[in-house]
Amino acid sequence: MNLFYTVPQSHCVVIERFGKLSRIQTQGLRFRLPFIERLRNVGATWGDSTNKRGWLIELTEQRTDTPPRQCHTKDNVPVTANASIYWRITDPRKALYEVDILPTSVGDIALNALRANIGTLDLDTILSERQQLNERIASQLSETSKKWGIIFTRVEIQELTTDGLVAQSMVKQMDAERTRRATVTEADGRSEATVKIAEAEKQAAIIRAEGEAIAVVTRAEAEAAYLKRLMEQVGEAQAVQILIAQKYLSGFETITKGGSDKVFLPNSFHGLFSIGTEKGEK
Repeated sequence: MNLFYTVPQSHCVVIERFGKLSRIQTQGLRFRLPFIERLRNVGATWGDSTNKRGWLIELTEQRTDTPPRQCHTKDNVPVTANASIYWRITDPRKALYEVDILPTSVGDIALNALRANIGTLDLDTILSERQQLNERIASQLSETSKKWGIIFTRVEIQELTTDGLVAQSMVKQMDAERTRRATVTEADGRSEATVKIAEAEKQAAIIRAEGEAIAVVTRAEAEAAYLKRLMEQVGEAQAVQILIAQKYLSGFETITKGGSDKVFLPNSFHGLFSIGTEKGEK
């Protein structure tokens, strides 16, 4: 390793003196003291993750994919899940000295949080609220991230699968739900139609009643005018007798219009014809 070197932007170098942290160098032209200082190399434990050439530690956002792991939901349904964790180093000193192997630890803690949260929710909630689950996991990881000198920017669940039997059950459940919704919709339609028909019949009855009331008033007014005119012509007593005779004859007209084979007629018409007789006698 040269005594002088260049640290690229968004990277840093950790300098150790006699195995102890000395300083952290950021972007620019840098140097180290020979023999007593060395660059901390993380390539042996971190692999190719979060570093370049082993000694250039990246400060940009990193991505860690957790391996697929089987979990059980609250309703005891087995699901296989994995996630992508996005994070970046904010404090290189804590990232190197507060945790053993940072990239591996990030994946492990994220996977444990994923399994723990899936175990508190039923399958329907997990499938319908995946984004809320992502945000919940990221929030729970914030406390650990402070101790490790990193920050979790987001968590995204990549795979969430079930076995064949569960998939078949889900299909049956969806079919049943669609059938239920169709039945409810049909019932609502019938109910609404019944209400509208009843409302229409109610309005029709009101209109008929109003029409009949107007007809009764009109007939009454017409009869009153007729009676007044009749009394002017023949006198009050004779007018009353004429009206009674007319009602009498109207009653017989109504009777003869019935469907009965028998018609009842009065045994005497004296009351009717006496009106004319009395008028002639006078």
